[in-house]
Amino acid sequence: MRFLHTADWQLGMTRHFLAGDAQPRYSAARRDAVAGLGRLADEVGAEFVVVAGDVFEHNQLSPQVVGQSLEAMRAIGIPVYLLPGNHDPLDASSVYTSALFLAERPENVVVLDRPGVHQVRPGVEIVAVPWRSKVPTTDMVTEVLEGLSPAPATRVLVAHGGVDVLDPDRAKPSLIRLAGVDAALARGAIHYVALGDKHSLTEVGGSGRMWYPGSPEVTNYDDVESNPGHVLIVDIDEGDSRRPVSVVPRRVGNWRFVTLRGQVDTSRDIADLDMNLDLMTEKDRTVVRLALTGSMTVTDRAALDACLDRYSRLFAWLGLWERHTDLTVVPADGEFNDLGIGGFAASAVEELVATAREGDSASAADAQAALGLLLRLTDRGAA
Repeated sequence: MRFLHTADWQLGMTRHFLAGDAQPRYSAARRDAVAGLGRLADEVGAEFVVVAGDVFEHNQLSPQVVGQSLEAMRAIGIPVYLLPGNHDPLDASSVYTSALFLAERPENVVVLDRPGVHQVRPGVEIVAVPWRSKVPTTDMVTEVLEGLSPAPATRVLVAHGGVDVLDPDRAKPSLIRLAGVDAALARGAIHYVALGDKHSLTEVGGSGRMWYPGSPEVTNYDDVESNPGHVLIVDIDEGDSRRPVSVVPRRVGNWRFVTLRGQVDTSRDIADLDMNLDLMTEKDRTVVRLALTGSMTVTDRAALDACLDRYSRLFAWLGLWERHTDLTVVPADGEFNDLGIGGFAASAVEELVATAREGDSASAADAQAALGLLLRLTDRGAA
């Protein structure tokens, strides 16, 4: 038996920093990753798809998002089993019980709307653990697994949430207790554990049977999501009583959210940054967050701003990570002597230079910005 394990589609997700056509392109990429599962399933011969929670970003979605999402699922062409997660729980406002979803749900889409065993076909069962609220107060997985006896069928547990061994707050009541899952695997009550919640590809425990696939398209920066953009191809040998499992990740994501850190003190540092940004491919599908530190002249800061302005037009988004950026601008001696101005204008520049050297005050920042603009207008701040 072969199937695809995916999770955390979060269809309808928006990223506040994406502007212009970047957000619609990002949304389309998320839907395309879903629809593309049909091609992957056909290529590898998968029977069905399990989506282990957070199919949608939340329950209050526009009709267009719901309709387009269902069309993407229809395109998969084989049975798709959706598990409600913490983003889209089966509460009173659930998208899964909305009139639009019920009217337009394709025949190949099945909502795992009750805890317990669901038959996929004779000999194959899903053990589902759907969320009914955003803040459960118990380990719902343990509750479902307790008393679940081995059966002749091959069983796949489909669940959502954090696992205690991976969470720093192990006392959290909703965490999935690994010991209980391992016990169910050991007694043959279940044979594979399809998890959702972590957006990076992650194996849990040492059995080789418990995985997070991560989100099929990136949702956060690389310091948060180290390995997103995958779907898992899962094989379970039904002919062997031990039900051996093979898991193969397949990369399907096309976007990147990258964090670049660097020390920027001189024009050479700016040139190196420019080269690194220039060498990055697929800029229109790449988001870049810069964490820069350093002390520079007004001329170099103007050159840095010109560099960032240029690449912000090429990347899906590029900007400074303000909380981790610390750039000090100090006018160099004689930096503004050759502007070819005199009289009142020269006196104004001297006053701006003096203010810019005052430190971290708001007036100093304004003076630095004004001097930088002056240099750029005279083409001395060109990247």
